[in-house]
Amino acid sequence: MELPRHVIPKSLAKGRIGYYYNVPTRYRRLDCPILNEPLGTDFAVMKARAKILNEQFDEWDQARKGLPVSGVNVPKYGTVDWLFREYKTSKAYLEKVAERSRSDYEWAMDEICNVLTKSGDRVGARPVKTISPRAADKLYDKFIASKGKKLPAGKQRLRTGEKLVGLCRKAWRVVHRLYPDEFPADVPNPWEGVTLKKRAKEKKPAVTREEAYAFAWGAIDAGYPEAAATAVICFEWLQRPENVVAGYITWADYRASSAPSIIRVAHHKTNTIAPHPLEETDDEGVTTLFYAEAEAVLAKLPRLGLPMILRDLGDGKAKPWRYSSLNHVVTRLRKKIAGVPAHFTLDACRHGGLTELEEAELTDGQGRALSTHKTQQSYEGYAKRTSKRMLSATRKRYAHRLANEIATSVQNEAPESVQNENSGVAKSA
Repeated sequence: MELPRHVIPKSLAKGRIGYYYNVPTRYRRLDCPILNEPLGTDFAVMKARAKILNEQFDEWDQARKGLPVSGVNVPKYGTVDWLFREYKTSKAYLEKVAERSRSDYEWAMDEICNVLTKSGDRVGARPVKTISPRAADKLYDKFIASKGKKLPAGKQRLRTGEKLVGLCRKAWRVVHRLYPDEFPADVPNPWEGVTLKKRAKEKKPAVTREEAYAFAWGAIDAGYPEAAATAVICFEWLQRPENVVAGYITWADYRASSAPSIIRVAHHKTNTIAPHPLEETDDEGVTTLFYAEAEAVLAKLPRLGLPMILRDLGDGKAKPWRYSSLNHVVTRLRKKIAGVPAHFTLDACRHGGLTELEEAELTDGQGRALSTHKTQQSYEGYAKRTSKRMLSATRKRYAHRLANEIATSVQNEAPESVQNENSGVAKSA
């Protein structure tokens, strides 16, 4: 089989062949920025990666010769369009940007590149060397200008401006490291130090315990136990919704034979696992279930495979939900179920659970033990240090919930005369 340009084979152990991308020395002497790299042993994977590298090489070579860049929709080497394309193929993007966020990143990059200059050309077509700190300041002013019908005239998109400037700053830093010669030596990153206008930051919406369970039982009645379980897992055990849907919580994590009173919740973002206690038996043999209603919801969830959240296709078949698809289901159900607010989302369920931690007046350490908002560490070391704290925090949260339920029950059961008297006292006050 014919190898792509600049690819050389090497014999490895056990008769395998490894492939390597190797730029010829004559181009390396011309400071070609395309780096040599190993391409693995899979021929198909090697061809796909070599194609990208050769396209980048051709762009650089044609730009070096002063020729127009060939190809359809290929960004010219060294332009802002090119910079964002390189960023999207970098490890900083592929390994750090979550799948569910990439559509937002794509939109943001298009928004930046499609800004028109005074001469009428796109910013994306400009060389990165022409983006000076002054130009970055002017672009920020364009970013925050209102567009379309969503914002009234004069209303500025301050949050959007922050996002776009942050993306530019990150992409410049990543690609500058790989291709330093394409950036001005005196100002490697014009987006550092851009002055952002102050704005009143909106609080993320959060739902209450009552709203979360109103949705859960309504979703079960509507035939969507997966949506119900996802909402409850996000609220009670604070797992990020994209992790729940992606299968990071499995039936093996729930009351396993090795840990029958624990649910292990993996947090992909922080690379931690939180072992939440589900029950406790006191010295008198009385068992307290900390999450009885949550477990009642999980009992309605069919076991279709190892991950808890799977989409039932019928005939014994199942597949993972797409995050966007499950969100659409949640939106439809939210509009039909009584007692569920308009701001109800899976994210709002998780934020509702985090809000309950604050309302329960947990210490900072106890709250972080439950939510795993901390630096990355292995499960073994984490569990040894926090198992007692996890139980203490769970007890305190459970006691807070019981206190609220008892107070509400007492108020509802009080004689009408007492309620009227209390109402009169409140009015006079």
